[in-house]
Amino acid sequence: MTRTGNSVVVGVDGSASSMGAVRWGALECARQGGSVLRLVHAYLMPAKVAPTVLAVGSRIPGAIEAQGRRWLAEARAAAGDAAPDVTVETELVLGAAVPVLARESEGAGMIVLGSRGLGGFARLLAGSTALGTSTCAECPVVVVRGESTEDGPIVVGVDGSVAGEAAAGFAFEAAAAQGAPLVAVIAWTDYLEPALHGRTWPRAEWSRVEEAELRVLDQSLARWREKFPDVRVERVVTEDPPVRSLLHQARKARLLVVGSRGHGALAGMLLGSTSQALAHHSPCPLAVVRPR
Repeated sequence: MTRTGNSVVVGVDGSASSMGAVRWGALECARQGGSVLRLVHAYLMPAKVAPTVLAVGSRIPGAIEAQGRRWLAEARAAAGDAAPDVTVETELVLGAAVPVLARESEGAGMIVLGSRGLGGFARLLAGSTALGTSTCAECPVVVVRGESTEDGPIVVGVDGSVAGEAAAGFAFEAAAAQGAPLVAVIAWTDYLEPALHGRTWPRAEWSRVEEAELRVLDQSLARWREKFPDVRVERVVTEDPPVRSLLHQARKARLLVVGSRGHGALAGMLLGSTSQALAHHSPCPLAVVRPR
């Protein structure tokens, strides 16, 4: 995997979730060494103003901008507390969050977002900005949610697809940088009808399936193991569906990595069903990686 830039871009919106993303992004910059942390707040002006506030309508743009600057200042302070030596830039941009972050992704190494911002609906576990940016960003997107186990492994989902191989590359690079073990998971029942999930397979038949899936896994990991020979890799083949398998493996992980779309994704979807489900339910930070 070759990143397009050395900046880590964090979307800031004043929420507790985005502040968690700021701290995670600052620590990631410190781990990388030399990376710049860009804190970006995108804002929109209201299209209509209620009659009761027309008298102060001329002050609204200034108030919205001032609020954005306050949030960026708070985010800069939080980043400094987490990683004092990291270079921090701030950017206040007029525009919708997803298009602004998509443009930022063209020259970034990584986009980091909270799982839910201030605009999230109460019952949504992952916000529209996190899902929308994961769909269209040109670089990996990390959705900071759950708890990151400091000494845990990095878990990556592999399925033999181009996106899965890109995810493996990102995971190997992260594992090498952090001195972390890597757990590579392939869930073969992704190809079966849902009614067959949970079936108990005869031991001999399962052995043949496991051998075949290990070959697929090894092929997907081969060039990354050669590039990062010091990364300790555990291979896991499971007959459970991908989401269930990855959630189980990620319970004590520091990071979960998946491709944006695997073999199981519907043709018209830019973000596959597995990555969408994990964005809602991952117990640790989730990286969604698109193939270049």
